Amino acid sequence: MARELRIPEALTAVPAPIRWLALPVALAGAVAVLVGGWGTADPKVEVPHPGGRAAAYCQALAAALPQELLGHARKDPSPASPYVAAWGSSPRTVLRCGVDRPEELDGEHAMDWSPTVDDVTWWSQKLDDGGYRFVTTMRAAYVEVTVPAGAARNPFDPAAALTPAVKANVPG
Repeated sequence: MARELRIPEALTAVPAPIRWLALPVALAGAVAVLVGGWGTADPKVEVPHPGGRAAAYCQALAAALPQELLGHARKDPSPASPYVAAWGSSPRTVLRCGVDRPEELDGEHAMDWSPTVDDVTWWSQKLDDGGYRFVTTMRAAYVEVTVPAGAARNPFDPAAALTPAVKANVPG
């Protein structure tokens, strides 16, 4: 014996075309909200615009960067650029190649901690949010790695891990 499908009385007061369209319209709206969030540009990352040889070195570096950094997958910001790479989601480590020479190198922060790894020196700066910014010095293009608080156990680890790619592609 087949069971009869019973529509609740509250729904029978709604005209049939509206009842039939309610679910598809709700699903389409949910999909639109989800897809709309995927394509948004990342306003927090300023894309550098190096010229000449620096641009070529940065493009070579971009091709050599790893797809994973310290257990975090590479997720570059949108729009894509050969001068910006990022790993992790929140917080995330961001590399920018071809940045301008930091003005702070001429000021009171010029003598801040600057570790050298495999002949690549990284000038460091503690940021107001607790993270760090590392910038290569004495290279043909300035490479900046920003490590927000909590993105790595040791804030210098991402820069140290990226040193071989920087050394191989951006001459000193």
